[in-house]
Amino acid sequence: MSVEQEFKKITTRAIIELKRKNIKITALTAYDYLIARLLDRSGIDMILVGDSLGNVFQGNDTTLPVTLDEMIYHTKAVMKGVKRAMVIVDMPFMSFQNTVEEAFKNAGRIMKETGASGVKLEGGRRVADAIKKITEAGIPVCGHLGLTPQSIHQFGGYLPRGKSREESEIMLEDAKILEEAGAFALVLEKIPHDLARQVSESISIPTIGIGAGPDCDGQILVVYDMLGMIEDFHPRFVRKYENMAEDAAEAFKKYISDVRDNKFPDESESY
Repeated sequence: MSVEQEFKKITTRAIIELKRKNIKITALTAYDYLIARLLDRSGIDMILVGDSLGNVFQGNDTTLPVTLDEMIYHTKAVMKGVKRAMVIVDMPFMSFQNTVEEAFKNAGRIMKETGASGVKLEGGRRVADAIKKITEAGIPVCGHLGLTPQSIHQFGGYLPRGKSREESEIMLEDAKILEEAGAFALVLEKIPHDLARQVSESISIPTIGIGAGPDCDGQILVVYDMLGMIEDFHPRFVRKYENMAEDAAEAFKKYISDVRDNKFPDESESY
C-alpha cells in the first residue's frame, strides 16, 4: 500500500506514523493556489506557507517585513488548492515573540481565518510556553531549530548553526523541550548532519531537514529554489530539479518575437 493510499488526508497522526514506519516525510513551500494544487496532486505530505514569501514572492532581503495579514492572505489562496496535504503556516516575525497570550491569539486567528492544519514557530526554549498554550488549545505546532531566519540580525548572516559543542548541546536540549511542550514535528535548518541525526534519534516526533543532511525524518525545500526559478541563490543544500528560470525566459522571448513579427495570434487563435 502506497503512502497516498494509506493516508487519504495528512494529519499530525499521519506525520508521526510516517516516522514510526521509517517512511521519509516530503514537504515543500507554497504561496499561491496554482503551486499548492500541483503539489497536492503530486502527493506531497506537507505544504509550508513559509514567511520565505518575503524573499521569493515580495523580493525582500529578509523574512522580517512579512505581516500576519500577508501570511493569512497567502494561506487562504493555498488552501483552495489543497485536498490531501497538511498545510502548516509560519507565524511571522513579532507575531509570537512578545507575549504568550499574543502568540496564542495570533495562532488562533491563523487557524480560524485560513482553515490550515497548524502553525510553525521559530526558536528553542524561549517559545516553549507559547507552544504549550497553543497546543493545549488544539492547534498543532511545528517547531524550528538551527538557522532561524527571523533571528538573522542576531546571527549576523545565514551561516550554519550548531557547529560548536556548546551550541549543539543547547539544540539537543531545545528539541526535547519543544517536544515536551507539545510540538508535533521540528524543522532543522542548516545544521551539521551528525547533529541532525542525534536530534532525530533523541526525540519521538519527526524532524524535517533543510540543509541538515539525510538522516532527518523528512526534507523540505523552498519550491522556487528546487524548480530553479531563483537565479542568484545557490546554497549547497538546494538540488534544482528543473531550470525554470531559463525555460521561462526563453518562452517570454519567443512570445515577444511572435507578437512583434505578427505570428501571434494566428487565425486559429482568433475569434
